[in-house]
Amino acid sequence: MKVSIITLFPEMFEGPFSSSIIKRAIDKKLIEINFVNLRKFGLGSHKTVDDTPYGGGKGMILRVDVLQKAIEAAKDMQLNKREQKIILLSAHGKQFEQKVAGSFSKLKHLILICGHYEGFDERVKRFIDAEISVGDFILTGGEIPAMLITDAVSRLVSGVIKDDSATFESFSPYLEYPQYTKPQIFNNLKVPEILLSGNHAKINQWRGSESLRVTKKLRPDLIKS
Repeated sequence: MKVSIITLFPEMFEGPFSSSIIKRAIDKKLIEINFVNLRKFGLGSHKTVDDTPYGGGKGMILRVDVLQKAIEAAKDMQLNKREQKIILLSAHGKQFEQKVAGSFSKLKHLILICGHYEGFDERVKRFIDAEISVGDFILTGGEIPAMLITDAVSRLVSGVIKDDSATFESFSPYLEYPQYTKPQIFNNLKVPEILLSGNHAKINQWRGSESLRVTKKLRPDLIKS
């Protein structure tokens, strides 16, 4: 799978993608991450990518003509709409969640467009497939959301994580059950006896009930009738 990230600041991604699971997946060619520097498509000697908003207002707006050139450069013309998606990272978008990560992981090519300044020229939405938001808060740009989405999607690509934990998490509707490891007793806090029993059927039953309990307490919105 390939992820292309259209950004003004490709250097921001050097740390997150140069270590741990993502780095190993890149080295094994399970995923490919490509950075498209928006500045390369800027206008004039100063490579201008933005301009003042029509009608007045604060800040600068990313130009649609510059964005469209970058999108075209990022696209793989051999792929169809089912294999390749162009995603605008925007507060207007559908909220990113595990099901969305799962659907993205099945693509051959995912293109993420990072915003900056005061936003995008509205007309760029004619050249994308969807808008995605990572939450109801404001960031300085789309780079951190792009990192988050790339991480969540990459770990679901076949072979990136060896065991079945990623598959389990991608289809689980609830929060994960509590986990414990050594020491068995710490400051009079004990590991639940059921986990020491060796009865895997009962352990799985306990984990299921705990998952439901935790979800009801912390994220009741996830509970579906």
